Amino acid sequence: MRHHNAKRTLRRGKNQRNALLKSLARSLVLHEGITTTVAKAKELRPVIERLVTASKANTLQSRRMTLSRIGSAVAVKKLHDTLAPRYQKRAGGYTRIVRLGRVGKRVGEQARIEFVK
Repeated sequence: MRHHNAKRTLRRGKNQRNALLKSLARSLVLHEGITTTVAKAKELRPVIERLVTASKANTLQSRRMTLSRIGSAVAVKKLHDTLAPRYQKRAGGYTRIVRLGRVGKRVGEQARIEFVK
């Protein structure tokens, strides 16, 4: 039974799911917008929102935390130096999800997740 298990499993085990979200978060920070499935975008949103909020502090501890969560020094630098100052006065809601519908012969519905300007 799935009582009190709110998050989507994305048909993966815990370690593979965490690696997927880490990779998606890294790609989103580097490209500022990615196309993926709706379920993956909805699971990625809270992860990236927490990273942006933590990086707004711009301390050594927040850089180390984001490095452990993203795994790329280039992405951490971009997150702290360009993205976090952009949202300094914003209290949340840094990303948007735009549904694209079914694209090609794919089974699932596609969505684009991007940073709000």
